[in-house]
Amino acid sequence: MNCTITGYGLGLRTEHYADFIGDSARLFRRVDWLEIITENYMVLGGKPLVMLEKIRLDFPMVMHGVSLSIGGTAPLDSEYLHQLKRLIQRVEPAWVSDHLCWTGTNGLNLHDLLPLPYTQAALQHLVDRISQVQEFLGRKILIENVSSYVTYRVDEMSEWEFISELLQRSGCDLLLDVNNVYVSSVNHGFDPHKFIDAMPAAKVKQIHLAGHENHGDYIIDTHDHPICDAVWDLYGYTIRQLGAMPTMIERDDNIPPLTELLDELDTVRNVAKSNLPNLSFEAQVV
Repeated sequence: MNCTITGYGLGLRTEHYADFIGDSARLFRRVDWLEIITENYMVLGGKPLVMLEKIRLDFPMVMHGVSLSIGGTAPLDSEYLHQLKRLIQRVEPAWVSDHLCWTGTNGLNLHDLLPLPYTQAALQHLVDRISQVQEFLGRKILIENVSSYVTYRVDEMSEWEFISELLQRSGCDLLLDVNNVYVSSVNHGFDPHKFIDAMPAAKVKQIHLAGHENHGDYIIDTHDHPICDAVWDLYGYTIRQLGAMPTMIERDDNIPPLTELLDELDTVRNVAKSNLPNLSFEAQVV
C-alpha cells in the first residue's frame, strides 16, 4: 500500500495490536497513520509480522529504526541493510527514519542512542554514510535528532548548526523530535527556540512528541509519561515557525490503554489548530 502521510499518528505497540485490526479499527479513526519500530519486524515469520500485515491494510505507515548507527565508525552493517530493504519492500512505508547517533563500538551494541561530536570531520563522515544508505535503499531517509546528556570538548558548532548543515550536504530529511530538543535544551542550557529557528522547514517531514522524566537539574528521555506543558508550548512554537506537518506521539513504557493515547492525540490536534487556525489536512491513501 503506497501512502501519503498527513495528520496525526501513534507508534504501533504490541499492546494495541487488537485495537487496530478488523471491525475494532473503525472505532479508532482518530489515528491517521502509524509508525512501526523497524527492528521489531525484521525476523521473518512470527506474530509481529502477521499482525503487521493485517494492520497495514487499514493504516498508512512509516518505519522508524534504532540500529542503523549512522554515526558509528565501524562499517555499515550489510546484513542489517539487506533486512531493512526487504522490510521496506514488504511494508511500503511513506518514509524510513533512524537516529543521528552511534549505538556501539568494536561489534558491541550498547542499545543506546549516543550523541556525536559536532565537528566538520563528523559531518563529512555522516554525509558519506548517509549517501551509502540512501544509494543502497534507493530512497531518501529521515534522520532524527536525539536527546543528549553529555557534550564533547571538541565540538566546533551547535547541534542545530550541525543538523542544518548535514541536511543541506547529505540530501536526507529530518524527523524533528520536539521533546528531544526540549530535553537537550534543559540538560545543556540552550534556548530550544533557537534550535527550532535554525531548522529548514522544507527538510522537516515529521515531528515526534513524547514524555520524559524531569529530575530538576536534568531530564531523561523515557517515553513513559504524558507530554508536559513545556513540550506542548514548544510544539506550538515549532509549527508556527515551520508549518503543519505529520506529528505523532511516542510511548514506549507504562503504555496506557489506547483510548488514553487517543485523548492525548486529540490534544495534539487542538494545539495545532490553536497555533495554525487555518489548518486543514487529513490522511490520504493513494
